[in-house]
Amino acid sequence: MNIQIITDSASDIVNSDRKDLTVLPMTITFGETEYLDGVTLTHREFFERLIECDELPTTSQISPFAFSKALETATGNGDPAIVITMSGKLSGTYQSACIAAEEFEGKVFVVDSENVTVGERALVEYALRLKDAGESAEDIVAELNRAKKHIQLIALLDTLEYLKKGGRISKTAALAGSVLSIKPVIGIVDGEVAMLGKARGSKQGNNLLAEHIKKAGGIDFEKPFFLGYTGLSDSLMQKYIKDSEALWMEHMGDLPSGNLPIATVGGTIGTHVGPGGIAIAFFAPSVH
Repeated sequence: MNIQIITDSASDIVNSDRKDLTVLPMTITFGETEYLDGVTLTHREFFERLIECDELPTTSQISPFAFSKALETATGNGDPAIVITMSGKLSGTYQSACIAAEEFEGKVFVVDSENVTVGERALVEYALRLKDAGESAEDIVAELNRAKKHIQLIALLDTLEYLKKGGRISKTAALAGSVLSIKPVIGIVDGEVAMLGKARGSKQGNNLLAEHIKKAGGIDFEKPFFLGYTGLSDSLMQKYIKDSEALWMEHMGDLPSGNLPIATVGGTIGTHVGPGGIAIAFFAPSVH
């Protein structure tokens, strides 16, 4: 049987050429205009609008109906389907998938990635690798639920402004951060956003990222990993890669940065963190 994989656009997977992977778009609303994340609104177009707008856009979860329609197509030939969603603690999308899956007893498996953006994407890529290796749907789901606990997502934000706009921090904290050039380092811990530290300037921020990678035990380069950035330019991402060159050279040989898996981050997460952020997601080496 040909296992079908379904995920949401919070995974920031765009332009995939795999016939066995379906990416369902979240809805992003600017004012009264609705867009489908990654479909009718590219990542670049999202940030162009975000930078110009006074009020934050809103994001909407994928409905059970949308999942049902996708699952009808996916299982139409008797194939099983695995749905991998963004963290259930950050969106109702996981619950929507579970509701839809009830109609397809025994054919559909739902996995809460307990992550977002490139962290979620790493788990989807791992699922595809396991499928390509000939694993059954049941075995893939069991491995995903084990391995997801070892995914590390660490991000360095450029500004506190969007966290302020979204009501996540006070105006006073945002102003102080702006004056002091404080850049927050955040991560996903147990499916939720957690503050890991604060850095003054990008250099100290890069050092903090390196510290957290080391604390996690390093990167398992045999598993999927991704770098991601928010905004209209990858200049900060390229600077980070150059500054942490030893990390990549040691494990991947003398490869140009263009060979590293770099992804753009779209509107679902970009709404809350704004432009100028960089992130890295990887499996800790304890995954085997």
